Amino acid sequence: MANNITIKQTELQTKTAALQLRQSKLGQLPVFNFSAGPSYNSGRNQDPTSFSLITQSYLSANMQLQSSADIFNWFSKKNTIAANEWELLAAKANTDKLKNNIALSVANAYLQILLAKEQEKIAAVQLQQSQAQLSNTRKLVDAGALPELNAAELEAQVARNSSTLISAKGTVTQGILSLKAFMAIDAASPFEIETPDADKIPVDKIADLQPDVVYALAIANMPQQRFNEYKIKSAEKTAAAAKGGLYPSFNVFGSLGTGFNSRAQEITGSSPSNAPFGKVDVGGTNYLVYPFTPFNNYTYGKTAFLPQLNQNFRQSIGIGITVPIFNGYNARTNYERSRINIQNQQLQKELDAQSLKQDIYQAYNAAVVALEKYNAGIKSVETAERTLNFAQKRFEVGMLATFELITNQNNLFSAKLQNALNHFDYVFKMKVLEFYKGQGLKL
Repeated sequence: MANNITIKQTELQTKTAALQLRQSKLGQLPVFNFSAGPSYNSGRNQDPTSFSLITQSYLSANMQLQSSADIFNWFSKKNTIAANEWELLAAKANTDKLKNNIALSVANAYLQILLAKEQEKIAAVQLQQSQAQLSNTRKLVDAGALPELNAAELEAQVARNSSTLISAKGTVTQGILSLKAFMAIDAASPFEIETPDADKIPVDKIADLQPDVVYALAIANMPQQRFNEYKIKSAEKTAAAAKGGLYPSFNVFGSLGTGFNSRAQEITGSSPSNAPFGKVDVGGTNYLVYPFTPFNNYTYGKTAFLPQLNQNFRQSIGIGITVPIFNGYNARTNYERSRINIQNQQLQKELDAQSLKQDIYQAYNAAVVALEKYNAGIKSVETAERTLNFAQKRFEVGMLATFELITNQNNLFSAKLQNALNHFDYVFKMKVLEFYKGQGLKL
């Protein structure tokens, strides 16, 4: 579990789901943005500070802080957060599901190695027996007691048994490579497996592992079923969020801004003046006209940067409403697509439940068959032991040849190996049922 790359990838997907959930929660907070940018302007344009039309070239800079916050959007964001929470739980359940699948794959690969090792032992015994028969037959052929055909047939049998032994060894090696792959172990690294004592492995009674009972427990406990439940709940919340997009939404907004103009001017000085405005002819006499009060002559200079920012400071606040009228049917399509996704997730849940039930009933049937084979193997060993016992007594009184005694000994050994193979097969098939029952995989 620690080394498997696929598990590491699903754990990264879980982290991504957690980030998505955090982002959707932070999406409830007001939005703040700051913008600023200098520009060079020429030709006829509007002065950004005095708002009058000018034809002069100038440098300007505008700065603005904007903010907006949702007031009511038919719980779209709240439902999106809920959907992402279910997605995070689904991602975690998916990791657990993958771990279960890998556990079963590793257990099966381990079992295949154990069985292949037992088959290798059986093949070795068969080869030894054929070689012994060939040696004995060759002596009889050389003595003229048997025809050459008997020896030729046994030579062919030895060749076949040798090929079987080589294949069995290759199967063991291939099984070890498969197990290394599941466990993310380098293919070139040394690796051996331990063969447990099958008699010491605790196994539940087959009566306690009836398929209907195991299926009921699996439906309640297996991560695949939790994953499907979470995906359905997420799809329902996503549909609710999409439905909110069909209705008007309300928000509040505000902004702070200021600006700078390189041609902006301010009064830098003044001097009083009492000069007459002009002359007025009254009855043929010209009189000079003076202002009621003295006026000033002003001098102007460019306004500095910071004072302009203060002078041009502006604020705004308002409430906005967005009404979806026609947007290419996008909102309605998103909502209908989300409803279809709910149906798809429900069908996937039903499909996985059917597959799980099928797997459990097949595992139960395999366990029953394995138990029957194991019981038959026990009887086969008992029969071989009795046969060897009779052969031993006949050999002791000279009524049985040595070759026949060895054959009976090999038959007993082969029966014991086959029984060990059946025993491992039965134990592991029972462990699969225990796994579906929720007891995990353990020896």
